[in-house]
Parts: sequence; structure tokens; C-alpha cells
Amino acid sequence: MTFNLLGRPASRRVFLKGAGAASVAALTGFPMPAIAQAQDVNIISDENNADALAILRKIADDFGKQAGVKVVVNNMDHEAHKTAIRNYLVAGAPDICFWFSGNRMRAFVKRGLFDDISDLFEKEKYKDVLGPAAGSVTVDGKQYGLPTGGTLWGMFYRKDVFSQLGATVPASWDDFLAFGAKCKSANLTPIAMGTKELWPAAGWFDQMNLRINGLDKHMALMNGEMSYLDPALKPVFDNWETLIKQDFFTPNNTSFGWQEAGALLSQKKAGMMNLGAFVRSTFPKEDLDQLAFAPFPTIDPKVGRFEEFSLNSMHIPTNAKNKQGAREFLAYFYRPENLGPYLVPGGNVPPRNDLPPSKDPLVNAAVEALKTVQGTSQYYDRDSDPDMAQAGLVGFQEFMAKPERRNAILQRLEGTRKRIYKI
Repeated sequence: MTFNLLGRPASRRVFLKGAGAASVAALTGFPMPAIAQAQDVNIISDENNADALAILRKIADDFGKQAGVKVVVNNMDHEAHKTAIRNYLVAGAPDICFWFSGNRMRAFVKRGLFDDISDLFEKEKYKDVLGPAAGSVTVDGKQYGLPTGGTLWGMFYRKDVFSQLGATVPASWDDFLAFGAKCKSANLTPIAMGTKELWPAAGWFDQMNLRINGLDKHMALMNGEMSYLDPALKPVFDNWETLIKQDFFTPNNTSFGWQEAGALLSQKKAGMMNLGAFVRSTFPKEDLDQLAFAPFPTIDPKVGRFEEFSLNSMHIPTNAKNKQGAREFLAYFYRPENLGPYLVPGGNVPPRNDLPPSKDPLVNAAVEALKTVQGTSQYYDRDSDPDMAQAGLVGFQEFMAKPERRNAILQRLEGTRKRIYKI
């Protein structure tokens, strides 16, 4: 990989603003950029990493100084944003917003709420540097966003804890069960889990379903083409229930958020945790060298290697007031010298192939792991219809707390599937 230290040519147009700018444009004969006639650039982000947010704000400030405009970054709580975006895209849309690629993006594209930015893709030749990642923001051959950072989901652990346990990374299901027994004998919870935000339980379902049923059946379920009462799902819930009944997970996990659960891993109170590399934010900096990544263990050796790899994204709402300014900011933000530093704090896998190799071993481990993957899904609440996703998130959390309610939960989810997909 190479890194363009020079970025864009120094002659990139300088933005002018106000009546004085109009006079200059008239005198020089140069057309005044559209942004000069527009208002500020307003951004709504949902960045929960303080360091990444600081870098985003600096990029916005630097762009504002060069463009002669004010860039306002309004940051929302990540979970609250999932609800708020449904409202502000309709009324009070910003010029740029952060969201998820894949089906979560597609749902808004179908409603006409995200702007087609294929022109920006063509102008900046993004397809040349994004490769397959471009597909995550493409609908019917058109692009509706820019992929930002990727997250490879898997099992994270502390190397020093494994050393103290005399444990090795569990590769098979039998290895995993033996690892759990070893943790419990050492007074450790095998798996740190916090389901207060719901989605971590759904992630566990995804990993197990991919390992037992493979990608095609998993995506059939995500697309509403497979019943939640299908016999193929029985071994998924059977194995999951075995873990629950053997106390593999943090007790009372509905009371814990993912960050609190991550702290249990950091504090050597749990053996492993299923999450993305952003779990690093729960570790003291002096302990980060102990954090390591491993793929979710194999359950059925006959099933291929499929993983969860999700891509976040940035979009221009259809109802944005300053679309030209938004395009200029996106082009600036997406330069390697800006996007690269923004991705570092969260341990995100870069979507561009022209960024320099990461100095983060977790990112490099993810990049290497992805080279051997046969296919990827994104994540339960990104791959399925938003209303179906919400029902599933609630159902999986309930299953982890009350596995004896399995049949009622699945019947409820199946009823939701039939209603949403009009079956």
C-alpha cells in the first residue's frame, strides 16, 4: 500500500464567501463555487470514541478555514442516533450524517432520503481505491454514501490472562466448551456480555448461525426469505442455550452495556468477548498490548468460513440544504491523510486500499483474517429490515435472560417476519 503525502494539488480551488467574494469573482472571471453562495455545512455524527471525534472536529475546522465557511459537527449518542435519524432525515436534515452501509442504508435509499452521490464517486475515482467496499454503498448501480471504517467482529481476549490460565485460542466447539470450563475453575466468567443495548446478543446469534448454517441461509433469514421456525435454526438455539445454562455469560447481562462488559474483560474478570476492535476503548492504554483477536470458533467443520464484517458510512440527506458544500467536505474528509487518522482510535479497518499499513496489530490481524474469509455478512441489525431487526434484537436479549421462552420468542419473530414481508 502507498500513501500520497502530497494529497491534492496545492492549486485546489479556494472558497470565497459573501459579497466581497462575488466582486472578486466578477473581476477575475473565475466562477464562484456553489458553496460560497450557500450556508454553513452541518454534520450529525454518532461517534462514541472521544479521540476520533476530536479528529473529526479538527478535519472540519481545517476544511472550514480553507473553504471560508463554518462546519458544525453535532455529535449524538450512538444509540439515540438510531432513532433520531428517522425523524431528522424527514424534517431538519443536516448536510451530512453518519450511518451504516448495506441494508440499513438501503432502507433510507428506498424512501428517497439519501442523495445519489455517484457524481462524487466518478469525480474522485473512488471505485479505484475502494474495490469491493464500494458495493456496500451501492444500490441499483448508484452510490449513496462513502464507507468509513470497517469492523471485523470476533473474539477478543487478554494474552496475559490466557497465559495465566494455560489456555490456547479455542478453534473448535469442543475447544470452546473446554475453555469455558477452565475459566470457571479459575473464577472467571468465560464470556463478557452486556445486552443492555440489545445488539450484542444479536451479534452472538449471527456468529453461531454463520458457523452452523453458513452465509446463504443466514442471509435468507435476514432478507425475510426464511422462517424463524425453520428446523435449521434449532441447533443454533440448542448450542446457545447450552452456553447460557452453563453460565458462560456475564450474569444479569441485560443490566450491562457493552462498555461495562468490555471493562470486565479489561479487568481480567472474563476470559473472552465477542465484539469489534472498538473494545479497545475500555482498556487502559498501558494494557492495550495485551488485547488480541481470534475468529469465532468453528462449530460445523463442513460449513465454510464466513464472518461478520460491517462498514459504517457517511451520507448526504436528500433534504440537505447545502449539497454542494457537503460534497466538497466529503471529498476533503475522504483524502487518505484525513480518513486515515480518523480511523485509528477506533481500530477500524480502512475501506480504501491506498492507506498506509496500520501500526495497530488488531487492525492488521483483521486485514489478514479477511484474506481467508469466503464471504461476509454485516450484522443482524444492519442486514435485516429495520423493524424486523428491532424485534429480533429484543427477542435475542430475552432469550439470553429466559431461554425457556424460546418457542414463544420465535413464534413472535415469525409473526413479525410475515407482517413485514407480507407473507
